[in-house]
Amino acid sequence: MGLCLVASPASADDLSGSLQIKGSDTMVNLCQAWAESFMAQHPQVTIAVTGGGSGTGIAALIGGTCEVAATSRQMTDKERTQARAKGHAPREWIVGRDGLAVAVHPKNPVQQLTVQQLADVFSGAITTWDAVGGPRKAVVLLSREVNSGTHVYFKEHVLAGNEFAPAALLMPSSQAIADEVTTNPDAIGYYGMGYLNLKNAMVAVAKTAAGPYVTPSGDSVRSGTYPIARPLFLYSAGELQGVAKAFLDFVLSPAGQRIVQDTDFVPVR
Repeated sequence: MGLCLVASPASADDLSGSLQIKGSDTMVNLCQAWAESFMAQHPQVTIAVTGGGSGTGIAALIGGTCEVAATSRQMTDKERTQARAKGHAPREWIVGRDGLAVAVHPKNPVQQLTVQQLADVFSGAITTWDAVGGPRKAVVLLSREVNSGTHVYFKEHVLAGNEFAPAALLMPSSQAIADEVTTNPDAIGYYGMGYLNLKNAMVAVAKTAAGPYVTPSGDSVRSGTYPIARPLFLYSAGELQGVAKAFLDFVLSPAGQRIVQDTDFVPVR
């Protein structure tokens, strides 16, 4: 469970330095928005934000090439062991919540699926849309790459640990999935709700066929009624000081949590 910090960022007059944040592509726009707002308050601070996936961020944290890792999944036991072997004592904070949207082309008549149907589609047990109420056309599967926390979460919580179908196209980013769904009427993909757009249609998801079928939103994620929801994390290699601590304090402050909401995620407070 994430640890809470009291929001008390240092003043612009006495705060200077730099901060490297690496990790989740789901969170890269959110982290950039936090960074821009924080740097506007503290002109002598420079924050660099890069994506690449949750696994990439954690590896950078362990390797000492960033101070903060942004992740859409928890560190694994193996990663924690690697961190401790490097002399680190990883710290974890929950900084927001996210619902994984399942997206199809707006012309696709399939508007609702159960978690089991999603598992069957993405594992390859179902290969044509007519099996779930759509046209007699092949399903085009879009997935994030394996170093993505979004990929890991979907595999664990939707596929129940089973493998994705070999035919699944591994996309380099959530935006790439959104773009492909926009142009391909046979495609289905998943991404954080911060990437929702009017050119994609959301599939309502239910735990069982009895329903209810729910789309991801702030209310459905917060209440737990949307079945595919998760926390978002920031990690450090140990106790935070200086710019890193002030930044995390800001992230968890009312102003930082408003940015979470403004970027279409769900605040933790």
